[in-house]
Amino acid sequence: MPVSTPSAPKRAAAVRPAGGDEELTEALYAKEAKVYPRAVSGLFARWRWAMVWLTQIVFYGLPWLDWNGRQAVLFDLTERRFFVFGLVLWPQDLIFLAALLVISALALFFFTAVAGRLWCGYACPQTVYTEIFLWIERRTEGDRQARIALDAAPWSLRKLLRKGAKHALWIALSLATGLTFVGYFTPVRTLLAELRHFALGPWETFWILFYGFATYGNAGWLREQVCKYMCPYARFQSTLIDADSLVIAYDTRRGDPRGSRSRKADPKQLGLGDCIDCTLCVQVCPTGIDIRNGLQNECIGCAACIDVCDDVMGKMRYAPGLIRYATERGMAEGGGRRQLLARALRPRVLLYGAALAGASAAFVLGLAWRGPFAVDVMRDRGALARVADDGTIENVYRLQLTNRTERPQRYRIEASGLAGLTVDEGSQGSAGPADIGSATVRLRLAAADAAAVAPGSHRVEFVIEALDSGAAPVREHSTFIVPR
Repeated sequence: MPVSTPSAPKRAAAVRPAGGDEELTEALYAKEAKVYPRAVSGLFARWRWAMVWLTQIVFYGLPWLDWNGRQAVLFDLTERRFFVFGLVLWPQDLIFLAALLVISALALFFFTAVAGRLWCGYACPQTVYTEIFLWIERRTEGDRQARIALDAAPWSLRKLLRKGAKHALWIALSLATGLTFVGYFTPVRTLLAELRHFALGPWETFWILFYGFATYGNAGWLREQVCKYMCPYARFQSTLIDADSLVIAYDTRRGDPRGSRSRKADPKQLGLGDCIDCTLCVQVCPTGIDIRNGLQNECIGCAACIDVCDDVMGKMRYAPGLIRYATERGMAEGGGRRQLLARALRPRVLLYGAALAGASAAFVLGLAWRGPFAVDVMRDRGALARVADDGTIENVYRLQLTNRTERPQRYRIEASGLAGLTVDEGSQGSAGPADIGSATVRLRLAAADAAAVAPGSHRVEFVIEALDSGAAPVREHSTFIVPR
């Protein structure tokens, strides 16, 4: 079941008029035919719509959830704070974002190796919003044949009203999507209040319109072009799957030769396979391919062709599964479900699975071991060391205290590393809820103690303890300068 590459656009033939030397040439590339996906129902269509509902409830619902008196999920770029339920993340926590990206990539590799393009067929935003936009299109313009006829008809009041209603609903949904997206960065209630009073800021306005336009263009106009030409996943999926990966396949041994026949006819007597060549599998395909030609890069794994083919097989009183989820090896050897399960745990899958499990475990443990506060020690660059009149040597430091909790915190600061080293009495710092505080700390070394150590820099350790929580102290190192 080799993966075919998309065919190159067809060049138009040169035309030489009779009796002339000039050569007329048509457009170099043929126009892409518009795809009119037909409505389909069935098991996988229900799964697809379940994922549409799930993803949209999460996307539209999260900004309205409250947590500790604030929006549950908020990426506050102005204050450089990210709130994810009980987590407060700062720019220095971007390592967790990098870990999430690694986990997402490994999950994509793992599920592709096991079951092909599950992400593309059921959960990709392009698939989800195209499904929603197509539903609106069918309600305003009708199913496949009605839409084809409407596009071919001359402009009239009826056509204008149907097209206008469709695009009005598309634009409304796109703007709502853009508003929700920006609501993850500006509190959504604040955003709506500003919108009602026409007081949106320039950046909020730009991103609402930009994201809305991207949704409208991708799901309403580009559709399958995004999957076929813009998405890189279709190009490297062939490196992730093998002969034992679960993909959508047409059973050529059972289906060919194809041909139409009556329901009462015996296909064996006619020398035909089970495929009645109704082309419904092509008509329901959102990318317009014919799965009977083998697995292709354009196939997004939505399984619409399985649903419609099983429906046709049921009407013809044939067994379902002419088009089904299968593997290349299974189709070639005629293996069943047992062979699929036996080949599921193969080296490629085990390797991706182990990497995914390891990265996920490291991510969870990293979050679990993450302390409730962080400390950065910075020396006073204006004066590395100061010698007092009594010979005492003083170094000044500024401690930046990052509170990772949503409660005010007080901190006690101590230092060690040199005999006789002292800290200002009552050296403490504080930070508000999910805020950054600072404290100025002076370390002193008496003249007698300074004489016992060599001039230059010496390693010292700060110990910072949170007074309002039972968290383990944070230890940070710096240097103490003894002048020559």
